[in-house]
Amino acid sequence: MLALLCLLALFLYRDHPRLTALQKGAVDVVAFATGIILAPADAWARTLSAMDSNSELREELLRLEQENRVLKGRTQRLAALLTENARYRALLNSARDIEEQLIAAKISAISPDPARHIVVIDKGVQDGVREGQPVLGEEGLMGQIILSGDFSSRAVLITDSAHALPIQVNRSGLRAIAEGSGALDRLLIRHLPISADIRVGDLLVTSGLGGRFPSGYPVARVTEVIKPGGAAFAMVTAIPTSALDHGRFVLVLQSTAQSEGES
Repeated sequence: MLALLCLLALFLYRDHPRLTALQKGAVDVVAFATGIILAPADAWARTLSAMDSNSELREELLRLEQENRVLKGRTQRLAALLTENARYRALLNSARDIEEQLIAAKISAISPDPARHIVVIDKGVQDGVREGQPVLGEEGLMGQIILSGDFSSRAVLITDSAHALPIQVNRSGLRAIAEGSGALDRLLIRHLPISADIRVGDLLVTSGLGGRFPSGYPVARVTEVIKPGGAAFAMVTAIPTSALDHGRFVLVLQSTAQSEGES
């Protein structure tokens, strides 16, 4: 009966201003209470969502970092290939006007002995490489073949301490012997009289004497000329025109006369 009376009173006074105000207050109270009750669940859901988002971001960041490493590696490889291609082009362009037959080869190994300047190339007797043939770089003479196998050969560089070759000062025509110093960036010219016509900056080329190296190939450029007072000979050092510790491609020079003699 009490419940029926309450429902009847609510129906009769449903439009009363006080009841309307009470209903509005009740709505606010219910909304506030619902917010408090659902707050933990909502916070947990947001935490889970944030954790999932953070995990996805970390995975995406890791994936991008891996892709970045791969791309950097490919870029470095591409840069190395482009540089190698440019060096190979320069090597071929430097030999464009050479009448002798040239054999392109690649350096495959170097001597582990620091006292010897020896390299191994991937061409041998089967390719026409013979002992004694000159080895050229992009800017000039690098060395000569000292041992040739069927498919690979060994070459000694001009800076090896046991190597020497006849040279000529391109400006004055002065002849001398350039000896290896044991350092890749230095040649020694000994036994030159104090009065010899040689200067810093002079280009040294092969003289052709001895028949091993054809004349006219760049060898080195003079970097220092010391003429001690009272001494009989000058001390001359030069730097090779070819970067002996750079690049992987070389040219083995096979003279036309040699080719005709073998054929």
